[in-house]
Amino acid sequence: MEPVATPAPRISRDDLVGVVLAAGTGTRLDPLTQLLPKALCPVGNRALVDLALDRIGPLVGSLAVNAHHHGERLRSHLREHWSETVTVSLEPDEPLGTAGGIGRLRSWIDGRSVVVVNADSWTPTPLDALLEGWDGHTVRVMVNRESTFGPSSKVVASTLPWRIIERLDDSPTGLYEVVWREEFVHGDLEVVSHEGVFIDCGTPLDYLRANLEAVALAGGSLVAEGAQIDASATVASSIIGAGARVFGDVEASVVWPGQVVEPRERLIRSIRAGTSVTVGPL
Repeated sequence: MEPVATPAPRISRDDLVGVVLAAGTGTRLDPLTQLLPKALCPVGNRALVDLALDRIGPLVGSLAVNAHHHGERLRSHLREHWSETVTVSLEPDEPLGTAGGIGRLRSWIDGRSVVVVNADSWTPTPLDALLEGWDGHTVRVMVNRESTFGPSSKVVASTLPWRIIERLDDSPTGLYEVVWREEFVHGDLEVVSHEGVFIDCGTPLDYLRANLEAVALAGGSLVAEGAQIDASATVASSIIGAGARVFGDVEASVVWPGQVVEPRERLIRSIRAGTSVTVGPL
């Protein structure tokens, strides 16, 4: 009888930390990022950073977020919604990039391995497959529905063992340039496929797409508690934020918290983000 193969043990949560990269300036998402840091832009009425923390929280023992653009505002949000459970690493002078941001957290990581995701990406799919059979010693990159790896790959998440992290510093550098590419060239990069919806919310159009996917997942419009929908208004396949007041018609659109859609106004495939900021139709 041939011996039965034993699956590789999964690394313990206590030996893993999760880092959400949220220090980007979000210029492609302008004008929305004039109002909020990209990580706080809501999808399905929850901030992108909260959704990212939800994704990696079940996999790791500790959590951290780096911040630069509107950094104090992001830190205040995390203190309010996550109390002391999330470490915030501020980058006050300049954004340090995906590798430099992790290098700045090196003393906090302290010998553990890291699961890293970007705050500006959205997916409803759990990330458990990233760690299946992982021994804690290799670099893994999870790419969306792709079998190959390259500079244009849509990276959903990555693992970084301590042997990589201990050589990262806090100079502005990117993971592709100083980690992933080198590991790939030497044949040491493991590529894992992510099956499911994945959207990089880098532009207003993609941000709207993520919200409409959240609507489809919910089976209908998402209206936050405290929102007011007038009896004469029509809301279809849309996201309405807390405290918003809707007197006109909203279709396949996003209305941020506290915003107003006036009577006889129609929003179609648009984003109402501020009194003077409406993006669309897209």
